[in-house]
Amino acid sequence: MASIGNMHEDETGGRRTTKSVYEAILGGIRAGRWLPGGKLPSVREMGELMNVHRLTALKAYRQLADEGLVEAKYKSGYYVKTHEARAREPSLETEWDYKARSLYVNRSRLSDIHRQQVDYQMSEALIDPNLLPNAYLSNYVKQVFDLYPRVLSTYSTVLGDAELREKLGGFFLAKHGISVHPDELLITTGSQQAIDLVSRALAKPGDKALIERPTYSPAIDAFQQQGIALLPVTITPEGYDLDEVERLMKTERPRLFYMNPTYQNPTGYTVPAMQRKRLVELAERYQCLLVEDDVYHDIYFGGPPPPPLFYYDTEGYVLYIRSFSKYVAPGLRISVLAARPALMEAIAPVKALSDNGTPLLNQKIFQHYFFSKRLQEHVAKLRTALELRKTAMESSLSDTGWQWASPNGGLNLWVRLPDHLSVEELLRRALSRSLAFVPGSICDPLGGMNDWIRLSYSYLNETNIAEGIRRLVDIAEEIRSEH
Repeated sequence: MASIGNMHEDETGGRRTTKSVYEAILGGIRAGRWLPGGKLPSVREMGELMNVHRLTALKAYRQLADEGLVEAKYKSGYYVKTHEARAREPSLETEWDYKARSLYVNRSRLSDIHRQQVDYQMSEALIDPNLLPNAYLSNYVKQVFDLYPRVLSTYSTVLGDAELREKLGGFFLAKHGISVHPDELLITTGSQQAIDLVSRALAKPGDKALIERPTYSPAIDAFQQQGIALLPVTITPEGYDLDEVERLMKTERPRLFYMNPTYQNPTGYTVPAMQRKRLVELAERYQCLLVEDDVYHDIYFGGPPPPPLFYYDTEGYVLYIRSFSKYVAPGLRISVLAARPALMEAIAPVKALSDNGTPLLNQKIFQHYFFSKRLQEHVAKLRTALELRKTAMESSLSDTGWQWASPNGGLNLWVRLPDHLSVEELLRRALSRSLAFVPGSICDPLGGMNDWIRLSYSYLNETNIAEGIRRLVDIAEEIRSEH
């Protein structure tokens, strides 16, 4: 991140956004440019310094004030909060004034929201623990220690437990008709780690990558932190504009295309089978890797989704990330990355440097739990429970005039709000009243989509969903009446 004073434009050559101004001021505070208790430039001066409108600078100051990093003094301006003033509010500093400072600002915007403790959690696509067979899992944990008494006394291999990978190979063949060797499977600590490994192993700073618009927010953060230039591809209920995809592949020569084509996060859209076949053909023609992130494949309402793109791939251009951590003991954080040998040889060393292998105990518990008859029966019941919650949320939203396409699976609704409603203000007030959702702007590689929000229906029961939506609608009406 460039420091204030030598950067008046963002990296794309355009005028800076509220986010970039916020990060620049935050970087200046961390670097000691403005000391605790010191006065910051006025809103007008900051606007001139950053080459932005005064309202943009004001929004950045207000965000810093909301986070307890600066304070506004009446008729005086904004000041960096002193350590004593911050002591009552958990923040970037502890009571002791440590001198070491980071030169970089690394952020996960979705994690920033998830860290907020709220009563009505509609920001996190996590299944209500009460819907999972916890007592049954507990029994399996005990059995694992009996079957593998030395499980805590050794490491897993970097690729993952051989027995688990063998069984997963059989699972993919039986369920999808996909033939994959155990050595072409890598067990990861959740799908987020798989995305991170791909971003570091298969691309370098300055490379280009196609990415859906909107998309999974942490994927944007992961690729951008590796210096990868993102080229957005709009996803709709009908899938992608494949002519546009081909044009981008032909003219921009991206290294990869990160996609979430099945009950996509955040939209819930599913790319049809014919487009999946064509995408694989385009990948082969233009030598563009397809990174298929498949988190919600088993969470469908009605019929199952189309086969993964990996099913159609014969030349090794598709990397397939299959996560089980949403509905199979989320605390175990088990996902699998499938890639053909040439690509796996590039990814495995990065995994070794990251953690030298996902914990063996987690893998063994997952193996015996996932392949049990009881768990497979429970997944069918889970789908029914989640569909009821989706219906409850849609029913609560039915009279609002807000717009969404009802998904056939997954855990989220992608909702468009009226133009006059500020999502930024809606989120600020919602958090202050113990309610959370995901603003659409953090799901957009371009930072737009300011009239969209993601609402997750998986964590709250039907009663709390109705109350949470009622509160959200009341706040929206409150904002509307003020304008």
